[in-house]
Amino acid sequence: MKKLWMAISIGSLLAAGALAESMSGTISDANCGAKHAAATEKDAACAKSCVKRGAAAVLVSDGKVYKIAADSQEKVAALVGQKVTVNGKVDGDTVTIESAEAAK
Repeated sequence: MKKLWMAISIGSLLAAGALAESMSGTISDANCGAKHAAATEKDAACAKSCVKRGAAAVLVSDGKVYKIAADSQEKVAALVGQKVTVNGKVDGDTVTIESAEAAK
């Protein structure tokens, strides 16, 4: 019985880790990262310029810079330089985005 409960507990933890979570932050660029967390007009212009020149978009949330998975880059392309809310899965320092929208 003890082993059964242990297996259920571990299974529950693994399942919870795979669930999508909602995060708020700013879409910046990999070159400047958290420098553009304020999302001012100047920040947005710089981040857009860097992304246009090939830098990857990143998510800055609660002072941490998360890489955005390659297959999620397109989902945030129109939101570079803006404060956003994203839904996705975090794996270490990388987020795979399911959906993203400008913060309200």
